Amino acid sequence: MFAVLKTGGKQYKVQAGDVLRVEKLDAVAGEKIQFNDILMVDTTVGAPLVAGAAVQAEVIDQIKGEKVIHYVKRRRKHSSQRTKGHRQHLTLVRVTEVLATGADKTGVKAATGTAAARVAAHEAPGAAKATEKAEKPKRAAKAAAAQE
Repeated sequence: MFAVLKTGGKQYKVQAGDVLRVEKLDAVAGEKIQFNDILMVDTTVGAPLVAGAAVQAEVIDQIKGEKVIHYVKRRRKHSSQRTKGHRQHLTLVRVTEVLATGADKTGVKAATGTAAARVAAHEAPGAAKATEKAEKPKRAAKAAAAQE
């Protein structure tokens, strides 16, 4: 059984046992995660996603990709040049199971990228208020110390 999943802006055709290098996910090595954005399972095509389908995987490691070097040289009367390098953060995962139905009942953590995790933490209603309350007593203590 195979599936086509979407993560990190890319699509992957996977089956049980495959090892993938995907954009960095918010998970640690050894953790079990579940991809819920499934576009196709065997002959079932989603519109746009297949309801109840999932792909379970185990995180092997957090790695960096190969170095990409970007070189820019301006010509003619401008003698400037610039070299920039970049290594993409990736997550290495091994697909353990492809589920056609019953994804919501498994209880496995959903695979989210690090940017999605930051946005979810930032939008949590209690998170922002808790940090504001924690900072105010420190400011009050500093102000009192400065007056003395």
